[in-house]
Parts: sequence; structure tokens; C-alpha cells
Amino acid sequence: MANTKSAKKAIRSGNRKAVINTTTSTKYKKASKALHKAIIAKDSKTKVTELLAIAYKQIDKAAKKSVNIISRNKAARLKSYLALKTQTVS
Repeated sequence: MANTKSAKKAIRSGNRKAVINTTTSTKYKKASKALHKAIIAKDSKTKVTELLAIAYKQIDKAAKKSVNIISRNKAARLKSYLALKTQTVS
């Protein structure tokens, strides 16, 4: 248990930031999974490109955060992998 006022505040702010970080992480993972499902289901090219744009946006947001939810290199690898997968859709 925290003793000082500043330690108690640090715990509160840490809990708030943890929620934000987990939601950001969840968003980019869900966007990637939605894109994978669309590719497997052989959805239309326009739907796949829309999902790709959403996935790119969420991945960029996760990489942009100051705590680096994912590193910039991982973000680049994910985006490259997703772009490669979307090329197979006709």
C-alpha cells in the first residue's frame, strides 16, 4: 500500500494509463483479425482495402504512443505482412 500522497496518485494514474494501453493494443489486434477473416472469407476487394486502412490506422496509433505498445519496427512488419496478404484477394 502506498504511503505518500504522490505514490497514491501514481497508482491511480498508472491504472488509467494501463486501461488506455490495453484498449489500444486490443484495437490493433481486432483490426488485424477482422482483416484476416475477410481475406479467408474471400470478401470483395473494396471491403478488404477498407479493413486494411483501418488496420493500418490502429497499428500506427499503437506504435505512436509514447510507451510504445508495439515498436515501430513491429508496426512496419505487421503492415507489410497485411499488405502482402491483401494482394492475394482479387
